[in-house]
Amino acid sequence: MKQLLLIVSALIFMPYSFAQVVINELDCDTPSTDDREFVELLTATPEAALDGYVLVFFNGSNSGGNSSYFALDLDGYVSDVNGLLLIGSNDVSPVPQVLISANTIQNGPDAVAIYQADDLDFPEFTVATIDNLIDVLLYDTSDPDDQDMIAIFSADPRFTSIEQINEGPGNNTNSIQRFEDASGNVTYTSTVPTPRQLNDGSGIVLNGIRIDLEQRQYDEDASFNITFTSETPVVETLDFNILFDNDTFDTNDFTGNTSLSIPMGTTSTMTSINLIDDALDEGDEVTRLRFESLPSGYLALNNNIAIRIVDNDYTASGFGTPVNPTFGNVSSTQPSGYYNSLDALGDTNLRQALQDIIADPSIVREQSYADVIDILKEADQNPEHSNQVWLVYTEQGRPKLDFQVNNQITGKWNREHTFPRSRGGFFSIEEDEIADGKDLFWTTSADSLRHGNSDAHALRAADGIENSTRNNQFYGQYTGPAGTQGSFYGDVARSVFYMAIRYNGLEVVNGYPEGNLGQMGDLATLLDWHRNDPPDDFEMNRNNLIQTWQFNRNPFIDQPDLVEYIWGNNTGDLWSQALGVTDFNANNIFIYPNPAGNSIYVKGLVAETTIAVFSMEGRKIKTFRRDANCKLDLDLPPGIYLLHFYSENKQRVKKLVIK
Repeated sequence: MKQLLLIVSALIFMPYSFAQVVINELDCDTPSTDDREFVELLTATPEAALDGYVLVFFNGSNSGGNSSYFALDLDGYVSDVNGLLLIGSNDVSPVPQVLISANTIQNGPDAVAIYQADDLDFPEFTVATIDNLIDVLLYDTSDPDDQDMIAIFSADPRFTSIEQINEGPGNNTNSIQRFEDASGNVTYTSTVPTPRQLNDGSGIVLNGIRIDLEQRQYDEDASFNITFTSETPVVETLDFNILFDNDTFDTNDFTGNTSLSIPMGTTSTMTSINLIDDALDEGDEVTRLRFESLPSGYLALNNNIAIRIVDNDYTASGFGTPVNPTFGNVSSTQPSGYYNSLDALGDTNLRQALQDIIADPSIVREQSYADVIDILKEADQNPEHSNQVWLVYTEQGRPKLDFQVNNQITGKWNREHTFPRSRGGFFSIEEDEIADGKDLFWTTSADSLRHGNSDAHALRAADGIENSTRNNQFYGQYTGPAGTQGSFYGDVARSVFYMAIRYNGLEVVNGYPEGNLGQMGDLATLLDWHRNDPPDDFEMNRNNLIQTWQFNRNPFIDQPDLVEYIWGNNTGDLWSQALGVTDFNANNIFIYPNPAGNSIYVKGLVAETTIAVFSMEGRKIKTFRRDANCKLDLDLPPGIYLLHFYSENKQRVKKLVIK
């Protein structure tokens, strides 16, 4: 066992705030399943608020690279009458004031540190630092010293003699405890754990009260019981109140007793809460169950318990999801004459005129990166469930409440840049973290490349893990998760094409241009995706909603043919909106029903047209010739198909789902 001795003079001690809160005890390894690990903090004064601090765990293994793997924001937490704050899983006894998942704390060689900072300052894989450091403990379970980690923290003048402390061999029953003598000398000892007790045995013995629920999510019309249990029988009747802390969740939303008593000589009481089933679409809510207060001598063992209330009054839109698409139900809200200036232009003149429309600094607005969360909740709303967003790539709905707010990404959604930031060279600034609504915005232009960071036309709601899986891969390298339908192919292609026109310095090229900032690939893949996955109602609705925030549109959703005139088969030809849209436009051809059974109706044909049915693998299955509205008997097995319409040397594609 190693011991670390720190001798701190009064002159050094006072300027630093690390004595305000220190790491008092750590149990990083327990027998069997590691479900009783904990860390305990000690504040210099009892009942001290820990706002402004964050606890960060660093991985010192060869694969970890001395980088963070978990960060816990301490805002809102207060130490007890002994100055202690215990952090651990629900299996730790006594139950901690702050609950984290079992087996979160790694065995080492690792480090745990307190910073005067925020958890968002330490996303996963942040390398250990001494900036804003308050206290740190390096530890292991009979592992070799991590010299690199020691070097990082010994660069701080307060920790020049820092060493790595050994808790004991694997599956040990010890904890590492901090002791400070009257002279300020600090040592660490590996001994029997004493969670929620001062390491020297002094202090006030508290009777902890624990809150128990069967689950943490209930439907709006549900009833559930809450049990409150003390560690030891109360010596006199304990009266206390509980609150459901949420501005929008109040006594109009539930019935039940919130003033409770544990009778003298007993250890528990219970209340029943009945959630009121109203007819309002309020969206899913999270309320936090907490004690209003507890008398002296008692401690809340767990508190601020998040309970999700699932609203059953959600609504559905009048159009389909990308995997069950509909067409023609959502009309473009583009201003009259929005694209008129493009007529009779081609090549670079067409590109410039298009940029002049969608990057007009006198009209177009740019919102903050934080505003994008609200934009996506509108623009990417699941058409089948108004309380969910629709996730690109994984092709599924997810509750809007499950937006990622810390470094935990499992089951969460976040903001995916279809044109990756590292490829485009755009980034966030401090003001990007402020969600200030539609009426506060930045003036922007084609040269405002940084604004690509928060351009909602190229941001999508995405599963957190899948976003990390894609990382900054080019499309073509990345084709989505196995087993999905690729319903996002055309959507992401058109968003990348938009970015290449909207901002100077960005372009779409063939291949995978690794190392070339501003270039995105693969052009051939994106053209294929665009052609075979035409804009549907979901994408048009998205375009309409983003316009209400940014005052511009993605032209390749409104006018899909423009892609061919800039990058595809008509490059160099002169664009004519009359020929490209009015005479034979996919948006004027409707197929219904969609999804369909054995037959469909086609509406909008004005000339002789060849209709070819292709599988998603590109195999032609059937061909029809029609010159007017008609019914087509398809007799196809369930799946997704592409209908190619050929007329007057023009081609349009519609997606069809057979159920």
